[in-house]
Amino acid sequence: MKSIGAQLAYFLSERQSRRKVLALFKYLIFLGAVVALFSILFHVIMLNVENREFSWLTGVYWTLTVMSTLGFGDITFNSDLGRLFSIVVLLTGIVLLLIMLPFVFISYFYAPWLEAQVRLEAPRRVPTNTTGHVIITRYDSVAAGLIEKLKAHDIPYVVIESDVVVAGRMHGEGISVVTGEIDSRHTYEALNAASARLLVANCSDAVNTNIALTVREHAPDVPIVALAEEQDSIDILELAGCTHVLPLKQRLGEQLANRISARHAQAHVVGTLGGLQIAEFPVHSTPLAGRRIRELSLREAMGIQIIGVWERGRLLPVHLDLELSDRSVVVVAGTPDQLLALNSFLVIYDTNYNPVLIIGGGKVGCAIAQAVKLQGVPVHLVESDPGQAEKVRGIPDQLFIGDAADREVLHRAGLHQAPSVILSTNDDATNIYLTVYCRRLNPHLRIVSRITYERNLEAVHRAGADFVLSYASVGAESLFAILQGRNLVMLAEGIQLFHVLLPASLAGKTLAETQMATRTGLTVLAIEREGVMVSNPPATQRLEAGSQLAMIGSQQQLRDFTDAYG
Repeated sequence: MKSIGAQLAYFLSERQSRRKVLALFKYLIFLGAVVALFSILFHVIMLNVENREFSWLTGVYWTLTVMSTLGFGDITFNSDLGRLFSIVVLLTGIVLLLIMLPFVFISYFYAPWLEAQVRLEAPRRVPTNTTGHVIITRYDSVAAGLIEKLKAHDIPYVVIESDVVVAGRMHGEGISVVTGEIDSRHTYEALNAASARLLVANCSDAVNTNIALTVREHAPDVPIVALAEEQDSIDILELAGCTHVLPLKQRLGEQLANRISARHAQAHVVGTLGGLQIAEFPVHSTPLAGRRIRELSLREAMGIQIIGVWERGRLLPVHLDLELSDRSVVVVAGTPDQLLALNSFLVIYDTNYNPVLIIGGGKVGCAIAQAVKLQGVPVHLVESDPGQAEKVRGIPDQLFIGDAADREVLHRAGLHQAPSVILSTNDDATNIYLTVYCRRLNPHLRIVSRITYERNLEAVHRAGADFVLSYASVGAESLFAILQGRNLVMLAEGIQLFHVLLPASLAGKTLAETQMATRTGLTVLAIEREGVMVSNPPATQRLEAGSQLAMIGSQQQLRDFTDAYG
């Protein structure tokens, strides 16, 4: 807590603050002059008209009681002139004291004083012994998601904010922030950038280039990850000194494209963990619908572990009596050979060779179309903006220009026969509306949608979407995967891969004895100890001290795990 003297000194050190204080002082002088004038007139009228004499202090007393509308009534005029004067003093007091004075005081002193306090609270540097921290150059939705992960793993971080007032407010909200210019070497010296674990440049491509060049002057060895808006900027950012460059919109498009159902049923790989692959496959139109987990025997027949079941956007924990529906999507983990065996089993089911439909031809839509075509699946794309449509012409197999809310446009684009539709517009309300519309026109369609704001996740799932992903979650998970030195595993919005050191309370117990899945909902994918990884551990696997658990689940489930086991 800064002292009052320090706050006042900082407040008065700014030219704008001094100007406002001077304006307030001038107003107070004017107000004092008015009070003095009315006090003199009070004496003149009382002495010459009322034939009464009072002290000068009484004149000031009477003026202030009338101007402030207190009106004690102990001193009053008897003549009409005196009463008219009282009315003038009263109205003047209402304007100058009751209206103007509070406004002037708040505008010229109180509000600037509070702003100065906020500015004074904004940190200018990190402690000199800070090491192993993550520096984030801008606070946005991607940064917010990354910070949540960093906090869960007790990794220190700091955000750069050039606006001192905004930085002060962020500091008050509990965000680790330092105020400074992102293109100034002094800022990164104050942040101990040379000792940082990672620097995230998440501004525009041009600004990120400047950041990389500036940081390399002070910290030539710190890893820099830059988020790229344009594919053409990747080479420039790498030449500027970035260690990793992430074209996030391209990455989001690829992740959405991996969730389609097309041609024949198969498991889509969504991530790797050591020699283990994590994949998803839809139950739709396969003999697995209506059967319980215990009846599938995938582990016994192929060695594959079922680690979760998606049901209308919810990842259900696995238990033997869980029954699969026609809308279920099963999440499995296994080796490449085991997944190949699973695909050999699924290949004869759910055959639909019609084109996949993409609605929205922006950067994400283009990335989706390119990724889907790489899978050998034909693509139709609907775009309402003729100008944007010209930019994407030639990428999809067929381009349809028109409003996706027009049933005729969707009919011509092949919605009724399509195996999947991907909603890639940048407006959540539009995607929710189109989800309801497409589900009504084709109840058997697999609907994959992007969202911008996490608050709309439940709404788009209620509307009928089978899979939802946002730019922010892909960005945060990609950055955290780089930080941990592992491959990206992107399951779905809100579901993550965690690497957690085994709590001492679980050492020596088997997985079954911990009741981890029952108590927290987390699923253990692998156990690593001294460089040796055990994938798909059985329930009889005994946990040894010093092991690291690779688990999937939500942030809340991880907090439940910490509360339950320490």
